[in-house]
Amino acid sequence: MHKPPPNVTVDLDAGAVRLGVDGELYPLPAIYGAAYVFIDRCYVFLGRPAPGRVEVTLQARDPSPEAEALRALVGEFANELLSCAWRHQITAENRQLIEAVTTQALAGAMGPPSLDDLASFDFTDDAFEDPLGIAKSWEEKHGRKDKSAGTGASQPAAEPEEGA
Repeated sequence: MHKPPPNVTVDLDAGAVRLGVDGELYPLPAIYGAAYVFIDRCYVFLGRPAPGRVEVTLQARDPSPEAEALRALVGEFANELLSCAWRHQITAENRQLIEAVTTQALAGAMGPPSLDDLASFDFTDDAFEDPLGIAKSWEEKHGRKDKSAGTGASQPAAEPEEGA
């Protein structure tokens, strides 16, 4: 039989074990995550006995649990807490990448626009300014060759009529 760490107390009468957690070492979302994993096995209570400290109480659902079962429960909780803290750190360090991938996945899931979407789209709106004329076609910039004259002379492009 091993002795629990100093930040763990076992109360056999209540069927509970209390674990003191350093709030600076383990972020609160990690503590919540570990507690959530255990809610199907035992009752979980969280408290804040002092600033920077979180007290986790795990109370067995069994009315008369054995001391070894309670120690095992707190050991499993400690392992889950470490795992949740590690996942929290990885998520925080890669938040921008995760958001970018999620955005691309959601945009791709929407698929290309349908013909109805394109038919109802207003293409007459000037979406951007084009001071360098980059968005103009070759014919608009340089004119087109007049095939009827046969001379190969370049004619400026005809302006589209209004309402056409």
